[in-house]
Amino acid sequence: MAYTNKTIANTLTGQAIRFKQTAKDTNGQLLDMDATFRAHSLEPAPHFHPYQAEDFQILSGELTIRVDGTQRTFRQGESLHIPANTVHSMWNQSDQPTTVNWQVRPALDTEYFFETLTGLANNGKTKANGIPSVLQLVLIANRFSTVFRLAKPGRTVQKILFTLLTPIAYLVGYRPTYADYLD
Repeated sequence: MAYTNKTIANTLTGQAIRFKQTAKDTNGQLLDMDATFRAHSLEPAPHFHPYQAEDFQILSGELTIRVDGTQRTFRQGESLHIPANTVHSMWNQSDQPTTVNWQVRPALDTEYFFETLTGLANNGKTKANGIPSVLQLVLIANRFSTVFRLAKPGRTVQKILFTLLTPIAYLVGYRPTYADYLD
């Protein structure tokens, strides 16, 4: 469970997140974090947040962001607002670490999403890029569909595919979250 000043660090992607204010602290209105991206981090899969807006303030370094297919690099002191339902990805392609203040409104259960993915990566249950297996990803995508959706394949294809794969994922022992990662 996220709490003020808790830090989670993904050993594979090199991303660290320190929670400044959680959903509990703000009555669900805000998740406020400082995140550090290691130098030469990889671009994640394009995604969007159907009900949440994100605000970023670059505290140090630079962050490259692709929004609706357009790429731009933001530097220290600059800020960026990403509205809900906007396809984006972000990474640090520079030679130095980057730290950003990252605010998500409303918070929903985004902190659990981050804790789950970080826990899986740290326990060797993802690929080298931090992405879980397809069956694990299906359950995570179902569980956290209000806070995170992949841009491709389209939503209809995802729903059909995930509906078919969900029972198999449970049958082989996967779960959408794990208590060990949320403590």
